[in-house]
Amino acid sequence: MVLDCRAHGKAGHAARNEGENAIYGAIKDIEWFNNFQFEKKSNLLGPVKMTVTSIQTENKAHNVVPAECSFIVDTRINELYSFEEVLATIQSNVKCDVRPRSTRLRSSAIALDHPLVKAGLNLGRSYYGSPTTSDKALMPFPTLKMGPGDSARSHTADEYIYTAEIKEGIELYIRILEQLLL
Repeated sequence: MVLDCRAHGKAGHAARNEGENAIYGAIKDIEWFNNFQFEKKSNLLGPVKMTVTSIQTENKAHNVVPAECSFIVDTRINELYSFEEVLATIQSNVKCDVRPRSTRLRSSAIALDHPLVKAGLNLGRSYYGSPTTSDKALMPFPTLKMGPGDSARSHTADEYIYTAEIKEGIELYIRILEQLLL
């Protein structure tokens, strides 16, 4: 759940110690996001994670105390909390306005006894909880997220996948399908 946050102050001239600096209000809230830990930790997905990824003001001049300061928080919510619970906790602990961009990409899971999972386990694969988001979260039926390559290379400047990884992925898909036909 991506959160758009906005701290409010009052514009003024920096040289005359006027106004109320919205950046300072944002800093206090950002510190809360950095330090707060939700109590419930998932065995599969770990703790709820909150990361401030961007901060800005509308100021174009160096001598103006900003009246508003906006920042973005990337939250990764485990299956032990609803988005509404996490949002309510956040809103009761910070002073800034907090608005989620969307609440539709929720945690999803597939049962460990599902035939797809069993097929992968029979082939020596393991399972894990992924903190990343995919369209899998929107599918109203059991789904399995898997693919070739190294997820750590995702979203890097020179993201790539080796040809051998693609070939291995194709072979694995075929072997899983063969397991399902048995």
